[in-house]
Amino acid sequence: MLHLDKVSKHFGGLPALDQVSFSVPRGQVTALIGPNGAGKSTLINCMTGVLEPTSGSIRFIDQQLVGQAAHTIARLGIARTFQNLKLFPRLSVLDNVLTGLNCEAGASMTLAMLRLPYLRHRERRLKLRALEALDRFGLADKSRVPVEVLAYGDKKRVELARACVAEPLLVLLDEPVAGLNSEETAAVGEQLKRLRTAGQTLLLVEHDMELVMEIADQVVVLDSGRCIARGTPNEVRNNPLVLEAYLGQMEATA
Repeated sequence: MLHLDKVSKHFGGLPALDQVSFSVPRGQVTALIGPNGAGKSTLINCMTGVLEPTSGSIRFIDQQLVGQAAHTIARLGIARTFQNLKLFPRLSVLDNVLTGLNCEAGASMTLAMLRLPYLRHRERRLKLRALEALDRFGLADKSRVPVEVLAYGDKKRVELARACVAEPLLVLLDEPVAGLNSEETAAVGEQLKRLRTAGQTLLLVEHDMELVMEIADQVVVLDSGRCIARGTPNEVRNNPLVLEAYLGQMEATA
């Protein structure tokens, strides 16, 4: 579904990404791991049009993503969450999830002011879809609550619901359980397992190795902007380069 070929990104001449190549198969969970500063979030930003690679190719099905605007990439069927939450704190949970359907809401100010019947019907359909997404993610009872008063774990689930509400072809998850306690991590992990069971294609950036090894079909490892390993969770777990660059560091810190 997604294929990266020799993707590089330089900031002031320094390489944040260096010739990164891998593919994300349809209907599978691909985990992207590596130490802090390895280039994971930079790579997600290049995939979604927030940043433009210095060189290389990123193809989604038959579309070249490099050079495309972020909203154009979203309309192709790619959704994402963020390492640092990007929610509208004073809006309700429902309104935050509705923003995930923005590409389907139309863009005519005149029609919005006229409030024609078909437009009201469309808004009702979108609201029902948002409510269904809230129900799937266990947030239906919080639909009218302002996001700013929610616990951090619930905010993470709101962002996940917003990413999935439009039924995208590919969801990019940037550290979805970062900052969560064990109970909140388990709740989000269950949501990710349900998405995987439903056949949703996921690219997961995550430091929680227990979660990664449990749900990923393949794992790609970055270190200092380079792809140093890729394979099944068991293959990556036993790769000496990975142990040295990432897992070994964690054990040493522990």
